[in-house]
Amino acid sequence: MTPCGEPCCLSLRARLMLLSSSLVRFSAFAALLLFALSAGSQPAGAETGDVYVRAGANFKPVAIAVTPFIGDESGEKIGGVVGNDFARSIFLAPVNPTTFPETIANPDVRPNIDAWKTVNAQFVLTGRVLRPDNGHVAAQFRLWDVSTGEQVAGEQYTTETANARRVGHMIADTVFSRVTGEKGFFDSRIVFVEESGPKDKRRKRLAVMDMDGANVKTLTGGDNLVVTPRFSPSAQEVAYMSFGQADPRVTLLNLETGQREAVGNFPGMTFAPRFSPDGQRIVMSLSEGATSNLYVMDLRTHATTRLTDTAAIDTSPSFSPDGSQIVFESDRGGTQQIYVMSSSGGPAKRISFGEGRYSTPVWSPRGDLIAFTRIKNGEFGIGVMKPDGTGERILVEGFHNEGPTFAPNGLYVMFFRDSGGSGGPKIYMTDIFGHGEFLVPTPNYASDPSWGPLMH
Repeated sequence: MTPCGEPCCLSLRARLMLLSSSLVRFSAFAALLLFALSAGSQPAGAETGDVYVRAGANFKPVAIAVTPFIGDESGEKIGGVVGNDFARSIFLAPVNPTTFPETIANPDVRPNIDAWKTVNAQFVLTGRVLRPDNGHVAAQFRLWDVSTGEQVAGEQYTTETANARRVGHMIADTVFSRVTGEKGFFDSRIVFVEESGPKDKRRKRLAVMDMDGANVKTLTGGDNLVVTPRFSPSAQEVAYMSFGQADPRVTLLNLETGQREAVGNFPGMTFAPRFSPDGQRIVMSLSEGATSNLYVMDLRTHATTRLTDTAAIDTSPSFSPDGSQIVFESDRGGTQQIYVMSSSGGPAKRISFGEGRYSTPVWSPRGDLIAFTRIKNGEFGIGVMKPDGTGERILVEGFHNEGPTFAPNGLYVMFFRDSGGSGGPKIYMTDIFGHGEFLVPTPNYASDPSWGPLMH
């Protein structure tokens, strides 16, 4: 869906004409303590920092057994979060608990390695949850390499009871990084547009959730239409487009204080906002009659610089992770295509040359790929390509996919799909190699996801 809620098969000019007609931040653990758990001598794997597998196109999932965390109901919750994270990770495959060859009574003791080999487990995760007092939980875990029998990772987290789910995500991140050598992504949030009501009277509110769809919290009341939310790299602010009484404006929302601020005082409509990698600038489109151009604003001084000056529709800008370049979509060549230019403006180079029209580009935080939506013969594909336009591959295709956003480690993409009819859009996740696809469960319809950075 486009920012206005119309199918993106409309031309950019038609889309522009249609556009014209108390949250407390999760990130701080009040009393987070972390220390390593050793198993006697330092394990060889932990000492050398060995990476056991590499996530890639020909990757074979690693089988990992997540045994029940010993303790009260918090242990069941944390263990459940870890297991669910791995099941959605594509690169780690949880072993079916019904096949476990033993029950772990003491998570500090090495498991029966020979027994776990019989179910083809490559790693075994053990853990416990303690309650140092009424308001806190302490979660411990140990990761065992079945091939060597050695402990290769182990940590303890102590935090407030309300943060128990986050501890599960943090454990999953640590294990994911230890096994794959890649950064984790589970302890992160998604800002999105929550949609409810009948299709002809859809109510759209800004909302935020954990990356697995849990802990949904609405950020706006639904009186004004909100679209295209975008996370700041600092995870403290969100930029979005708001349709109120006046012209549609880009608005900044501070997730800690709830304070809102309109970006600039422009004569036309501002839309399609994106933050710079340092969170100090915002790039956006400004409509000027039948055209739109790109502008960048310094959020500290409010100084504004015009980046493009054409008779075309230039929109959907996104910074490269080093801040030196911007990718955007434009119809300057006659159809919607993707272009790259310096973040200070100047000549732009077209990079999309496949069949169909290309839109909604976004740069990977790794810098190696640009994700996009491709519209071809009525099919909407989510794909990736290298920044020079080579290596294009379509990850998912059908009707109607749009709006990719990268995970903080650059290995996954979320997008939304509206299958038409009387229903509404839902958010999905896939990896950049197209190995698998998962629905991100939300209570209501959901669109326009934006993946925030890691919270720890």
